[in-house]
Amino acid sequence: MWPKDVGIKALEMYFPAQYVDQTELEQFDGVTTGKYTIGLGLSRMGFCNDREDINSLCLTVVHRLMDRYGIKPKEIGRLEVGTETILDKSKSIKSILMQLFEPHGCTDMEGVDSTNACYGGTAALFNALDWIESSAWDGRLALVVAADNAVYSPGSARPTGGAGAVAMIVGPDAPLVIDRGIRSSYMKHAYDFYKPNLKSEYPIVDGQLSIQCYLGALDHCYQTYCEKVKKKYKKCITMDSFDAFLFHCPYCKLVQKSFARLAFNDFLNTPKDKVCEKYPDLVKFHNVKPEDTYTDKDIEKAFMSLSKANFTEKTQPSLFLPNQVGNMYTPSVYSGLASLLVNRSIKELAGAKVAVFSYGSGLCSTLYSITITKEAEEGSNLMKIITSLSYIKPQLNARQKVSPADYTKVLEWREKNCHTVPFNPQSSIANMFPGTYYLEKVDEKYRRTYKRV
Repeated sequence: MWPKDVGIKALEMYFPAQYVDQTELEQFDGVTTGKYTIGLGLSRMGFCNDREDINSLCLTVVHRLMDRYGIKPKEIGRLEVGTETILDKSKSIKSILMQLFEPHGCTDMEGVDSTNACYGGTAALFNALDWIESSAWDGRLALVVAADNAVYSPGSARPTGGAGAVAMIVGPDAPLVIDRGIRSSYMKHAYDFYKPNLKSEYPIVDGQLSIQCYLGALDHCYQTYCEKVKKKYKKCITMDSFDAFLFHCPYCKLVQKSFARLAFNDFLNTPKDKVCEKYPDLVKFHNVKPEDTYTDKDIEKAFMSLSKANFTEKTQPSLFLPNQVGNMYTPSVYSGLASLLVNRSIKELAGAKVAVFSYGSGLCSTLYSITITKEAEEGSNLMKIITSLSYIKPQLNARQKVSPADYTKVLEWREKNCHTVPFNPQSSIANMFPGTYYLEKVDEKYRRTYKRV
């Protein structure tokens, strides 16, 4: 028999304790007022100084999750990590995390790292789900970690950075159930965003191609998802079938355009006679080919206007963390899930159907869905996961604001010392959140040592 209601049983978010204000960054960069805040939909951007790296981010979020939910190391049978921030070409971050389990005698633990841009976290989640639903499952829980430090070279892409980590416990009888057997994926070869220079943290980005790849992947995943549901359950799917939509979020305005894109897909799937009746002003768009419309501003504008009210209701609540922290890469779509859980009442969440679109450049993408349990009473698993996220807003407000000039110096210092050994970090640990792991040193053999605040 299948394990019952397999999904997310616990969720922990971590973001660094410092940020740069996007309005101040606009002034510093000498760009038009509102370019980052209105044009991209961003307010603040979290970032790592030289005390934090991908290993410390993962150590912090896992330790916090275990403590907050009272999970014992022996309860974990699989540990999966998704990231695109690589410090070592051989040694997995999962092996670094074993420092938290080995002292407890817990070394029988499957899983390693998954890498493909922002999609790695979803790949790790699916590996965990597949393990629990396989003959190899031994009854223990799976732990999924997604983390990244997203930084860009000076220029138009720099304000779309961010940093953070998410940890999730996956198992049966979950309050956030991953719908079984109806996810759809779209994978192909593209050079829209990639990191070929192993001596640099910065990617090479083709911005226009990246947006086209993202929207094209969304089109294909949504259409395939609809076809699979129709074949399996003999029912038609539209946006009305979902109570919320979560998207990987490079920046918030792209998410709004993506929501409008789904409305455009529903429009194309509507018979022409009904289109004439329901959308007389849009009939001229009904015979177009989707692949010819990715740069069509008239279609974009029309469907953003048409879908605005639904976007505000179904997706805007999920953009809270992306707006305040920025693009976390692999944790991005799951920061949207955390945002939804802290911005909706439990009555609104209970029984909701949530669509999730995960995208990673290069490219890999999947659309799947989550059904939230209807059990909303005090002491329920749903109430527990929501209550456990109550620290998010206070910690966001407790962060230290750093000037754009000092932020730029931090990135220059990181760039100068990328893969330099031996290395001793210079930043203070005084403002870090309690329980945060930090880099103490890197020795002459590239071995990294961490301590905890």
